[in-house]
Amino acid sequence: MNSNRRVLQFVTGSICIYLLLSLAAPLMGFEWMPFKRVNLVSDLLLSDSTELTGKQPDSTAVVIEDKPDKDFNLYKKGRYITGFAANTDQASLAGFCQKLAELKAGKRKKIRIAYFGDSMIEGDLLTQTLRQLLQKAFGGSGVGFVPITSQVSKFRQSVIHNYSGGWKDDNFKNSSNSKLYLSGHLFHSSGDYVEMRDNSIVDSSLIIEKSLIYGNAGANVNITVNGAPRSLDATATLSRQPLVADRSYYIKVSVADERLPVYGISFESQTGIILDNFSFRGITGIEYGKISPDFLKAVSEANGYDLIVFQYGVNLLFRPNDKNFNWYAKAMLPVVQKMRNSFPQSDFLLVSTADRGFRYGGEMKSAVGIDSLIKVQATIAYETSSYFYNQFASMGGTNSIVDWARRDPSLANKDYVHPNHRGAAVLAQYLYEAMMTEYNKYIRTRK
Repeated sequence: MNSNRRVLQFVTGSICIYLLLSLAAPLMGFEWMPFKRVNLVSDLLLSDSTELTGKQPDSTAVVIEDKPDKDFNLYKKGRYITGFAANTDQASLAGFCQKLAELKAGKRKKIRIAYFGDSMIEGDLLTQTLRQLLQKAFGGSGVGFVPITSQVSKFRQSVIHNYSGGWKDDNFKNSSNSKLYLSGHLFHSSGDYVEMRDNSIVDSSLIIEKSLIYGNAGANVNITVNGAPRSLDATATLSRQPLVADRSYYIKVSVADERLPVYGISFESQTGIILDNFSFRGITGIEYGKISPDFLKAVSEANGYDLIVFQYGVNLLFRPNDKNFNWYAKAMLPVVQKMRNSFPQSDFLLVSTADRGFRYGGEMKSAVGIDSLIKVQATIAYETSSYFYNQFASMGGTNSIVDWARRDPSLANKDYVHPNHRGAAVLAQYLYEAMMTEYNKYIRTRK
């Protein structure tokens, strides 16, 4: 009985202390991100992230320079890729479009696309449809990069993915390692296996190359590939080693040397479009600031990309009343610039947050700060000379996530955050059509 009373007293006391901190934090200006995410009274007290603290939006975050040949307001346009050029007859993604034209004409073997994002593209959502559309139009086959393990391996449709349970996973959430891969992960093993079957291939006559992406172990390392021993030169910062090239969609790799940093396996045809999905749940993109520029340069040299897409934002909208995201501009600008410097041959496309709903006055509506966030994201693209695509406007703008979730059949989950498989395919179709609009502009101007 006394023990139960002590437990009750402890729980009651903890809740009281936490409630007092929740009330005091905004008044005293105390901020700690994990605490802010679960502040007990944030929804009741705050109509904006600047209220009660007396803090005003940071006017030094980013200033948009007015240029006569630029039109910043183009960022508001849905289903449209903009480089902010006032002359809208000028093709955006010109470098990428040129490479597409060369691929179509047989002057180029492959085009590589890296698509980064959070849970909005987890399980190859959106990217599997975009990949299919681009490969159908310009050639190519294979699902591209797949990490060694994944918390959505049973959910993903484009790969059949199994692995043993002993893999050690260093990642954005638990490690400060500056050599995490673009997936945000690094794997080690002392006797584990991974097996994958590419489920995206429709042409069984194509040769599919299965390559291992791995890091520096300081020496040669032995692995097993489909039951046969194989020696790897693991002395470079990053290596992309073809293991098998045949008409099979399957590979099994075992690693018994814990010195070897392993990142994933890539499935790809000998020519065409290769699109890699780099999803990581719960991040904002700022996490890529952890990866060293030298390692990114090694990635670029071993496995460069022609187009890099960054799609983030929904995880910034974790409180319903936040409207000030200037801090994100200051944090994200150097990350985007570092990525641009590390991949100088890549066109860079920033995709805004999609719609995200909260309950206001008993009714589900779009987050009140979503317009502010998208403007900040567009500003980051503008200031880094990147291209921009407004996902929110493309899916229908205000309250579109509510409409999508209530359709029959639905296009989004009832969390009013995530499009489902059907909705993700729609978003991919819209983005593909926007890309083709720019491609056709490029072709017309080259005639």
